[in-house]
Amino acid sequence: MNEILKLDNVELYYDHVYALKGVSVNLHEGETVALIGANGAGKSSILRAITGLSKIKSGSIHYKGKRLDGTLASDIVGQGIAMVPEGRRVFPYMSIKDNLLMGAFTRSDKAGITKTLESVLERFPRLKERYSQQAGTLSGGEQQMMVIGRALMAAPKILLLDEPSLGIAPKLVQEIARSIVAISRDEKVSVLLVEQNSRMAMSISHRTYALSTGEIVLEGNSKELMNDKRIKEAYLGGDL
Repeated sequence: MNEILKLDNVELYYDHVYALKGVSVNLHEGETVALIGANGAGKSSILRAITGLSKIKSGSIHYKGKRLDGTLASDIVGQGIAMVPEGRRVFPYMSIKDNLLMGAFTRSDKAGITKTLESVLERFPRLKERYSQQAGTLSGGEQQMMVIGRALMAAPKILLLDEPSLGIAPKLVQEIARSIVAISRDEKVSVLLVEQNSRMAMSISHRTYALSTGEIVLEGNSKELMNDKRIKEAYLGGDL
């Protein structure tokens, strides 16, 4: 598989606090990679560094072989990297339709946008059923489906997911997990998945990076790591 994204020895500070300490991560085309760890481990900081929301102190980020760090966040979306933020952040008084279309703001191909919209609604039938409903009236799980769909409207090459299972009923977590697998497979989208639900993240990913206090402490094949005693004790013990 070709490498599509590479973080090399990235350091990131918030004021005088180290968020990332020499982190190196890579992602290949069509691959799903999980980032696991406790709150404050640095998982979301990696996503913020990739999207340009936080400026890195040192190291480099490359996308499709070209330097990405230093690029404006608004330009990064147009290059094919879409992020689903933690906490969903919907436009509550707008319809599902309008929320989804907001994801296509960087595109001008009307026929392509229509085709993508049809694909999103086919993938998430609940959204089609409630198409004209205000987004704020949806359940947490339905809102998460919608914001994933909104990100897909940008026709990304890389999908960054920040805690998609947070605050969602277990039944819908399973449905969202299946959707992530299907999106990567069907849309040929590379996925970088940040999750505190380590078991779910590892079960649907090819590789996993385990973080602690801004550093990568373990990495490898997800299925193999799930049987690693250190992973079981530190990351899987508290999962449902």
